[in-house]
Amino acid sequence: MSAVPASSLPVAAAARGPSVGRVLALGAACAVALSVGGLFMPKWLTFLITMAAANGLVSLGIVVLMRGGVVPFGQGMVFAVGGYTAALAFNKLGVTDALVLAVSGGVLATLVAAPFAPLLSRYRGIFFAMLTLALSMVTYGLLMKLDVLGGSDGFNIGRPTLFGQALPDARVGYIIYVLTVLLATVMALLARVYFDSTRGLITLAVRENELRVEYLGGSVRQAMAINFVLAAFSGGVGGALAVLALGHIDPNFSYWTTSGEFVFVAILAGWHSIAAVFVASTVLEVVRSFSSSYFPNTWQLALGLFLLFVIRFLPGGIGSLWTRERTR
Repeated sequence: MSAVPASSLPVAAAARGPSVGRVLALGAACAVALSVGGLFMPKWLTFLITMAAANGLVSLGIVVLMRGGVVPFGQGMVFAVGGYTAALAFNKLGVTDALVLAVSGGVLATLVAAPFAPLLSRYRGIFFAMLTLALSMVTYGLLMKLDVLGGSDGFNIGRPTLFGQALPDARVGYIIYVLTVLLATVMALLARVYFDSTRGLITLAVRENELRVEYLGGSVRQAMAINFVLAAFSGGVGGALAVLALGHIDPNFSYWTTSGEFVFVAILAGWHSIAAVFVASTVLEVVRSFSSSYFPNTWQLALGLFLLFVIRFLPGGIGSLWTRERTR
């Protein structure tokens, strides 16, 4: 048996990333710092970070697929399914626990997306993007027409509870903020573990050479189907958390422009780093918030210029700022 060339070891180490212990420590430290810092933040800032973390989970699903070489333009579908699941469970079934609603959103989004996974796993490039976009727009059309789901106006959701306890008026926003930050941290850490696993490394190999993966005994379609289902769960959790923070849901959750914003964040972040996804999502929320306040009709222009700047000077995304040296 021939030995593994020494030159391949740094490449494998770069693909696997930092050690699990270090990642867990950094994730826990960030979650604690944000949770404590939220006590001193103004309400508008905690809400902004809450939405950034919830939307970041949806974009994290896109990054999971980007690592395999495809970009979905239909994450709005699972985002809407997760949000409507939480809202309907609250209003129709009497389920009020925020954690249960968030997980339920992810589970139902997974169930809705799973039947399409074997079909979509066969396509790449523009075909994959357009098929996912079609699914999102079909969902948007159904939500617009079904009066039982609120039609074009949507409907509101009441104040959730947590572990059976009612949330106090003065702290409801902060508690939702902490819950969102903690769930986003857990999901990010699980994603890091998955990326460093054999299945996650197979996804990177699929991006480089599908034929070689098949020759080595891997299943490209199975890998892509699993990634699509995982992306659906992440997007569903993000949608449920966004609804809990907003207190309202409508069909625009599944509109193509919403899906485009998630793709914007994923491209801005790049597929090298998970932390970059949430940094990019926060950047989007900050730019959108301040630009819409001072330039209400041109805030999309500011986002476009910022994205062009990143593509020109950081083609690997924001994450390449701190992963470039390790990749070398």
